[in-house]
Amino acid sequence: MNSLTSRPVIRMRPNKSPRRVRLGAPWVYGDELVLDRRSRRIPAGEIVELRAHDGESLGLAAFNADSRIACRMLDRDLDARIDRGWFRQRLQRAQALRERLYDAPFHRLAHAEADGLPGVVIDRFGDVAVIQPNAAWADARINDLADALVEVTGVSTVVMNGMGRARKLEGLDERLETIRGALDGPVAVPMNGATYFADLLQGQKTGLFYDQRDNHAFAARLARGGSVLDVFTHVGGFALAALAGGAQRADAVDASQAALDLAARGAEASGFAGRFATIRGDAFEVMAALAHEGRQFDTVICDPPAFAPARAAVEAGLRAYERVARLGASLVAPGGFLVLCSCSHAVDPPRFRAASIRGIGRAGRGAGRRDAQLVHVGAAGADHPLHPHLPESGYLKALFFRLA
Repeated sequence: MNSLTSRPVIRMRPNKSPRRVRLGAPWVYGDELVLDRRSRRIPAGEIVELRAHDGESLGLAAFNADSRIACRMLDRDLDARIDRGWFRQRLQRAQALRERLYDAPFHRLAHAEADGLPGVVIDRFGDVAVIQPNAAWADARINDLADALVEVTGVSTVVMNGMGRARKLEGLDERLETIRGALDGPVAVPMNGATYFADLLQGQKTGLFYDQRDNHAFAARLARGGSVLDVFTHVGGFALAALAGGAQRADAVDASQAALDLAARGAEASGFAGRFATIRGDAFEVMAALAHEGRQFDTVICDPPAFAPARAAVEAGLRAYERVARLGASLVAPGGFLVLCSCSHAVDPPRFRAASIRGIGRAGRGAGRRDAQLVHVGAAGADHPLHPHLPESGYLKALFFRLA
């Protein structure tokens, strides 16, 4: 134990250099640490002092011996107290950035490591905030985090969304509950000139995908005056933004009727009901059926869920992205646009681009071959900042093609 801080000490292995950590890397993996019987008895989420093997102190870290990411760096100051005041300072810094970016409180407020809150995601929906505590240290301190969040932002309602694969990797149970205030239904969210409805208790992730905001806006510019097919639309995604930007009509495809109902509600609230239609079904089957009918659209957007959530699924995921590109390209009218997206951490941009190009190339044979121009490459919005030492935090990829 460290006599100054009274915290457990975790050391790096002698053959593992602390250089990455000194330079700001936020993760230390289990195979880089000395994990003996003593350290394995430390409760998950405990704050420890991380040291190099030679005794050099590297800072405070959140420890979980059962996680692949055994140490998540929190603070270089060994005397820091990881309490409500500490959370308040981190959230104030995060909020200052968002206030420069947006004129309304609808955005991602905290983006995990990039905002100094490892494993913690917070989305702001006006007077409501949703916390995803995907690491054991944050889960154990959820009350301090929620209190600081209310203090900094003034929100009256806080939802804890403890669902998903990331928590399982930390050994955490799934939980979904309102921990401050009350929520009586979906929340209206103004974005890109449209109104979306986010179901914060039953929807995917935190209820809405703010990361696509800038890509929605760029697609809307391309879609002006034309017809749009938005595949994997969720609650209206690209379709509502396109209609707000001047598209004549948008058809939205999703497998979830609940999501499509929210999309239709958003279209009505935005004044687009007469130009918006939904199609419920498997995206691949719907696209194949539309192609069989000879349907074509001026802009086709495909924003699927993560086909490759882990490295083991990369090859299957790339085949799925290629298939999406092939089917999507077959539905684009000559001179129209195809937008292809991937939110898979495990698929890097070059491989996603290659799979997309293969799919477009296979959309037609001979005289029907589709020539393409790549006109824009998009990523997540600025409220999803990247940690310089975590290239995988740049998970979102969007490719905008013009097809001959």
